[in-house]
Amino acid sequence: MGKKIPARVKSSVRYVALRTIERVDNGGAYSNLLLNEMINKSALGEKDSRLFTELVYGTISRKLLLEYYLTPFITNPKKVDSWVKNLLSLSIYQLVFLDKIPDHAIINEAVEIGKHRGNVGIGKFVNGVLRAFQREGAPSLDNIKDPVERLSVEISMPKWLTEKLIKQMGLEETRKLGLSLFEKSHVSGRVDTREISIEDALKVLQEDHIEAQASQVSPYGVVADKGFLAGNYLFDAGKLTIQDESSMLVAPAMQIEKNHVVLDACAAPGGKTTHIATFLDAAQGGRVKSLDIHDHKIKLIKQNADRLHVKDVVDTEKLDARKVGEEFPAEYFDRILVDAPCSGLGLMRRKPDIKYNKSAQDFDQLPKIQLEILESVAPTLKQCGIMVYSTCTIAEEENQEVVAAFLQKHPEFKKIDVSVSEAVEPSVHEQMLTLYPHQLGTDGFFICCMQKVC
Repeated sequence: MGKKIPARVKSSVRYVALRTIERVDNGGAYSNLLLNEMINKSALGEKDSRLFTELVYGTISRKLLLEYYLTPFITNPKKVDSWVKNLLSLSIYQLVFLDKIPDHAIINEAVEIGKHRGNVGIGKFVNGVLRAFQREGAPSLDNIKDPVERLSVEISMPKWLTEKLIKQMGLEETRKLGLSLFEKSHVSGRVDTREISIEDALKVLQEDHIEAQASQVSPYGVVADKGFLAGNYLFDAGKLTIQDESSMLVAPAMQIEKNHVVLDACAAPGGKTTHIATFLDAAQGGRVKSLDIHDHKIKLIKQNADRLHVKDVVDTEKLDARKVGEEFPAEYFDRILVDAPCSGLGLMRRKPDIKYNKSAQDFDQLPKIQLEILESVAPTLKQCGIMVYSTCTIAEEENQEVVAAFLQKHPEFKKIDVSVSEAVEPSVHEQMLTLYPHQLGTDGFFICCMQKVC
C-alpha cells in the first residue's frame, strides 16, 4: 500500500470516512472521539463535515445489517480485504439510507477509491458488487428464520447482546431500543441557573441562531436541535457546559445542602462534580472532593471547574475509588456519588462501536469492581447521609443487581426515592431510575439513592 493516492481522492469525504471506520474497526479510538480529530485533520468544511459524520455513524451503527446486505453479492468473502468490505458497506449505506446523493455518484466514487487505494481489479470488483446490489436490491430480513437472529441483524446488535436485552425488557422493547440507536443524537447543555435562567439562556442561543428548547428531563438542561452549543457565548462565559440530560439528574438526586462535604468517587471528566459544586457554598464550608486514578483526568476536572467558576469548592485528588476507606475517616462525607466505571451500554447512540466491542464476559468482572467501590466508600458516609450509585449502562447486572448485593450486606443502608420530573417518573421502578435511550432520546442511565439509616 505504498502507492500514492491522488489528492482529490484522499481529501474526499468518503475516503476520510473510510479511513475513520477502519481506525474504529482496529480499535484505534471510539468513533465519537475520532470524528473531530479527522474533521480537523482533513480540513473538511461545514457541509462536508455533516456528511462525513452521517457516513461514519450510519455505517458503524448498521454494521451487521450492512454485512447481511452484502453477503449474497460476495462469492468468497475471506479473500476480500477488510478495507474493501468497509468501502462496500459505506457505499451500500448511502444507496439504501441516503436519498440526496445519486446512485451513480456513490458508485463512481467508490470505484475511484477502490482503484487508487488498491488497483484496477479492485475497482472493477467494487463496481460489479455495487451494480449488482443496485439491480437486485437488499435481501429481505424475512429470510432469517430465527427471530432473535433476525432482530440482531435488523438492529445491528450482536446476538448475545440482543438475547441479553430481550431477557431484560422483552423482544419488542429491545427492537424499539435498537432502532432508536440509529437516530441522530441531539446535543444538550447544562445551564448554570445561578448565573442565568433557562428562559434567558434560550434567548441568547436564539440570537446566535441556535435552535434550542428547555429539557423535559432536567430543569437545568437545554436541548439543541440546530447549531453549535459549544461555540456559543454562554459556553465561553462558563454559564453552560455540554452534558447529557440523563447525567444532569445525578446532582439534584443527592439533595445537597450548601454546607455539605461531598465525595465524587469516580469524577472525570468533571461534569457531575461541577454540577454538584453549583449547590455548594465555600463560605459555609461546602466542598466536593473529586477523585480519579489518572493525572490527565485530574487535570481535566480542574480545567472544567475553572471554566465553570466553581474551583473554590472543588478539591481534586488522584486516588483509586476502591481505596477511599483507607484514605478518609469514617463518617466524613455528607453525600457520596459513585458514578461507577461500567460497560457504557447506555452510550450506544453516540458511541455505536461500543456494542461490537463488548463481550458477555465483561459482566463478570465489572459488577465486582462496582461493589468494591461501594464497599470502600460506604464507611465514610455520615449517618443520615445519602449515597448515589449511578452508571451509564442499561445492564441489570451492573445496576439493580449491584444495588441488591450491596444492600443485602449493608442493612444500615436503605433505598430512598429518586426525585425526577414528570416526564422521567415512568422510568422509576422500585425506587431506582433506569432510562433507556429510546424513551426520551437521552443516553441510557441508572440512578439509585441510598441513605445511611439515622
